[in-house]
Amino acid sequence: MVAPGRTRQARSTVRRVGQWSLDLATTLLRYTAQRIPTYRRHREQTPGGPPDFDRELPGDAATLQRPGAGIGPLYHRSYWIFVTDETLSAEGLISTILAEPNQVAPIEMASFETLDGEPARDLQVGDELIVRLPGPWNGPIRVIERTPTSFRFVTLRGHMEAGEIEFRTSVDARGFLEFRIESWARSGDPLFHLLYGRLFIGRELQQHMWAQFCLRVARVSGGVRMSNVASSTRRLEPGR
Repeated sequence: MVAPGRTRQARSTVRRVGQWSLDLATTLLRYTAQRIPTYRRHREQTPGGPPDFDRELPGDAATLQRPGAGIGPLYHRSYWIFVTDETLSAEGLISTILAEPNQVAPIEMASFETLDGEPARDLQVGDELIVRLPGPWNGPIRVIERTPTSFRFVTLRGHMEAGEIEFRTSVDARGFLEFRIESWARSGDPLFHLLYGRLFIGRELQQHMWAQFCLRVARVSGGVRMSNVASSTRRLEPGR
């Protein structure tokens, strides 16, 4: 005779697997139907180096998932877009994103929630969030930096990646407003390492997610988009 507790646990597992399968199928269908033109640059040399991954960060150090705890190569990824005639300044755009990140997040692929399950709002340094993702992952993160034109997250234990990601705005010599996402991360577990490093699906879905994010930020800025989303990827093997 099967114990009632085990029966409930088995049913819960079946429901989770069913929901993961549905989420992934929906995401793949939307990815196929809504491919976003992206100018991709895959190159070995890019300006600047990684942040100091061993530096002291806000919050409990024991819960951090730094790149040293990851698997496989370190990936340096950037995604960016330019707009002009925007109604929000570089500072105003960052403040707007931090006030309600889900307004620019493709929530069918990633949504930002508090640890209590509420939509994330008014993010401050030290805040811990869960990024709800399709499939068997949810991404715990912490806000570790906030400036007038940028903010940065670090991954926590249980995240699909191990590293940091920064969101920032700037104005170039032409007067165009640039929004850029830049990450330094390794895979956080063997399954994601397989999907991202060995198969195309992880790379393509991540590319699609951040391209969607950039396009929504451009829309929120109130400006005219001056480019498609562009991206670059740099791969560093362990020890380099």
